Amino acid sequence: MQHGHQLTFYTQQDRTHGHQPLTEWLLGVAAEVGIVGATVVGGLEGVGHDGGVHRINLFDLSQQPVQVTMVVSSAQAEALLARLNQEDTALFCVQVPALFGTVGRAAPPTLTV
Repeated sequence: MQHGHQLTFYTQQDRTHGHQPLTEWLLGVAAEVGIVGATVVGGLEGVGHDGGVHRINLFDLSQQPVQVTMVVSSAQAEALLARLNQEDTALFCVQVPALFGTVGRAAPPTLTV
């Protein structure tokens, strides 16, 4: 198992960076700094930092809460956060220490990141 961090970014479906969906842009920036894996999860409902309720409904998905989660090395976390701090956007992020790796008899050798 390796030591690193789990980064989770919280946003909503209708947010953009330039003309690109924010989640798609974030995954591209992560790839630029060498992060190859992430999971994007859409929620049914959430309460934003402004106290407003954001939820999907039958006719409009734009308010859907979205989480983007990455498990990365400390160096990758530092590189991604430094890169994001250079941008004209604001993303809420949670960073927690993590032990990570692949387990099981058929697991490939753990890659060093």
